[in-house]
Amino acid sequence: MPRYEYRCRSCGSTFELNRPMAESSAPATCPDGHEDTVKLLSTVAVGGSAAASAPTSGGGCCGGGCCG
Repeated sequence: MPRYEYRCRSCGSTFELNRPMAESSAPATCPDGHEDTVKLLSTVAVGGSAAASAPTSGGGCCGGGCCG
């Protein structure tokens, strides 16, 4: 189940809720009972390598040399 981060506009606290994606836009109440909250944009850290790249030959305008 996804975890969403929220900030309370009334008290300034930040909190997280686990909820289904279908409820991601539903209002959230802060732990102190305030209802004026906003969902924060979260960053996601993904492990792995950035070695994968687009092919350098064949197909497409930039790879196939059909431009100019």
